[in-house]
Amino acid sequence: MLINRRKFLHLGSLATGTLMLPKFLKAWESPLSFVQNNKVLVVLQLSGGNDGLNTVIPIRNDIYYRERPGIGIAKDKTLSLDGEAGLHPSLTHLKSLYDEGNLSILNNVGYPNPDRSHFRSMDIWQTASNSNEYLNSGWLGRYLDAQCMGCEKPTQVLEMDDMLSLALSGENMKGIALRDPKRLYETSQDPFFKDILQAGRQQPAEDPTSYLYKVMSETVSGAEYIFEQSKMRPSTTVYPNSEIGKNLKTIASLISSDINTRVYYVSLGSFDTHVSQQQKQEKLFNDLNEAIKPFTDDLKANHRFDNTMLMTFSEFGRRVGENASGGTDHGTANNMFLISGGLKKKGILNEMPDLTRLTDGDLNQQLDFKRVYATLLKKWLEADDNQILGRRYEYMDFI
Repeated sequence: MLINRRKFLHLGSLATGTLMLPKFLKAWESPLSFVQNNKVLVVLQLSGGNDGLNTVIPIRNDIYYRERPGIGIAKDKTLSLDGEAGLHPSLTHLKSLYDEGNLSILNNVGYPNPDRSHFRSMDIWQTASNSNEYLNSGWLGRYLDAQCMGCEKPTQVLEMDDMLSLALSGENMKGIALRDPKRLYETSQDPFFKDILQAGRQQPAEDPTSYLYKVMSETVSGAEYIFEQSKMRPSTTVYPNSEIGKNLKTIASLISSDINTRVYYVSLGSFDTHVSQQQKQEKLFNDLNEAIKPFTDDLKANHRFDNTMLMTFSEFGRRVGENASGGTDHGTANNMFLISGGLKKKGILNEMPDLTRLTDGDLNQQLDFKRVYATLLKKWLEADDNQILGRRYEYMDFI
């Protein structure tokens, strides 16, 4: 049986993604009832280390402008939030959400003993580990493990990507990665894929490859269910044709359908702006800004904005001083956005970064990100945060 390289890679990525889902998809063979008050979490990963100081700008801080003579954003160019801070000028729709009381900002978020490696720091954020711990499961994967202990149907987690992130990989349960429900379904119906499954049915149960065939079989049934759910309430809102626009449109349609997914995971990047930061960050923020508006409009129109929470994070911030290439290098603490109609505490929730007290030119983290996770797990998803995170963290009051 011959197959071209493009088709092989396409099917290979599907199989690789589904390998991370041993028991997950079977539960999708029977639709679950949609519960109107089910809360949904959307995690937006700003990959590459977004520069938080040029995102939420300390407009009255002379040190900021002294350390960034070339890339500092002038006060009159920012979108004023209060007397101390302004948003990046590209984030006009986030400014509107702030004015509505539907955007909260956390500053100085990080973890003790920070690591400036993209890979290691991202692992720490995705696994919710301490900087000296190495975990093989992600915090949302462990959320799935905890929610499905003894339950008839597993709680569902989706990532808008071709490959599953560590964050969604549990010890027993895994999320599923997909770019587009229709594409996943069409790929699962490919004759070559079905031929592989037919061959797998002839393998004895004790054969090591039988597990792979079982997972693939479950993926076929799951792909059809996801696709059917995505057609139930297709969005009629116009989204930009960017990757983040397409991903948020898919998420909005699924949130408004009968699918029982509680967590969606999506990425935007890369924000690794060592060179020409102004142009690169502006382009990414324009993409984000133009996608956020139809997304939140969709949620509002379908009465899902009050019980949907969008949280942004990046693996680290950037150094306070600009470099010689019109950019910034890897730093430490950063800001996070929380967007929802269900926020109880709104606006800027804690102090702006203290630029007079730096460590080797970097910001000092004042808020452990695991407190944010614990709050969302306990108060939003109604899960056992202590079991998932491995210890108790003090809850916050934004929800």
